[in-house]
Amino acid sequence: MLTLIVPGLIWTRQALADLTCDLPLPAFTTLLGRGWLRHLPPRNTATVLADLTGLTAPLPAAALRRLALHDHPGEADWLCLDPVRLNFNERSLIVDNPQNLRLTDEEAAALAVALAPTFAGLGELEVLSPRHWNLRLLAEAPAFQALPDAAGRAASPLPLGADYAAWRQTINEAQMVLHAHPVNKARTAAAQPVVNSLWPWGGGRLPGLGTHAGGAAHDALLSNDPVARGIARQLQIEGAALPATFKSAAARRPLAVFDALEHPARSGDAIVWRDELARFEADWLAPALDALRSGRLGALRLIAPGEIAAAELQVSRRDLWKFWRKPLLLTELVAR
Repeated sequence: MLTLIVPGLIWTRQALADLTCDLPLPAFTTLLGRGWLRHLPPRNTATVLADLTGLTAPLPAAALRRLALHDHPGEADWLCLDPVRLNFNERSLIVDNPQNLRLTDEEAAALAVALAPTFAGLGELEVLSPRHWNLRLLAEAPAFQALPDAAGRAASPLPLGADYAAWRQTINEAQMVLHAHPVNKARTAAAQPVVNSLWPWGGGRLPGLGTHAGGAAHDALLSNDPVARGIARQLQIEGAALPATFKSAAARRPLAVFDALEHPARSGDAIVWRDELARFEADWLAPALDALRSGRLGALRLIAPGEIAAAELQVSRRDLWKFWRKPLLLTELVAR
């Protein structure tokens, strides 16, 4: 069985009708009509991954991605501390998609060297990749909003409680360092987005190795997210980047995360979202439907996390024999 997690698929019912009314999606509509669809409460991708792999939510994202990108995190508490750009938009600050920064290794290293003393009272700063930074904590940190949930949305200020006081002060100091840093001045001159803040999230330590019931259902986890790749290492199953098409995943029992719809959905970029949905139809759903028909795939499970609702579709080869079930529009993903 192939399990696909597809964040960014769920919009309001009217928005889905408008976005897909003239978009040919024969495989998707056939699968919706023949399969079994469940409407679920809102949930994010991290919660779905935790449920499917037997891990506990919220996931310790910093420790997991260190396991994927660098080395075993040991018994320490880690926190993601990622470079971000906050965009002024009328009366709010919007958290830009971190992928848009495209920092080089040299830029990230220079910024981290300048910022390390600012965070020394909270932990040791470590650059895993240009856009994935961690802080090895000196003490347990409070909870923060996950960056994947914040991207494309208005940034909320840190709570005013005493637990957050040191973090508010330190991040304010870091913003001043970033404002004056030569890397940002050079990026401004080159018309490139600047790093004007850091985003803490995903704290905790790696759970001990044990029996993870969810992980036994899958023998591979395919995703471009290092947190998911860390989950694969933790579960001792294969972890790899998401392949370009279904073909590479057909012969196993993979759990795959297709996240190309998420950022255009968050930013409201309908053109990009439609293009990515058409690619998902052509490269994944159409060949998966062919594989179900031929018996090369036993079943397909599609889970669509979302902020307003979620949905789960399950289709087996036997379901395809039910020819009396007509294709359904994507609006059926959202309950009436």
